[in-house]
Amino acid sequence: MEVVFNEFCISDDKTRIDKEIVIDFLSRSYWANKRPNARTIKAIDNSYCLGVYKEAKQVGFARVISDEATFFYICDVFVLEECRGKGIGKKLVEMIVDSEEFEGMMGLLGTLDAHGLYEKHGFIKDPDRFMKRPPKWNV
Repeated sequence: MEVVFNEFCISDDKTRIDKEIVIDFLSRSYWANKRPNARTIKAIDNSYCLGVYKEAKQVGFARVISDEATFFYICDVFVLEECRGKGIGKKLVEMIVDSEEFEGMMGLLGTLDAHGLYEKHGFIKDPDRFMKRPPKWNV
């Protein structure tokens, strides 16, 4: 699937993903900066992914984990700094939540700084229900 959005192309073709760009961005993020590169590559390989491209260069990314029946989890969403403010993040989330593939499922995600983006798509803060177990990376 490919969707043209302004001057960008959003695609679920994993062969187009520039794993070096994804690894570089995530290594500087607050949520994945301690994740080993091999884990990021394995996560890409085992998830539904959307890449955003301007001409041939990757400028955005989102990853979805799902059991394909009851829930989906949106993670590793980013847009490179030079392409922010153009609605790319909104379009990525819209494509995921409006997808027939995830219709009727509970959507989950974690964020410290993009609540407004996700609330526009029906996500609500639920700090009392979910628990997490931090990873213990075996490097």
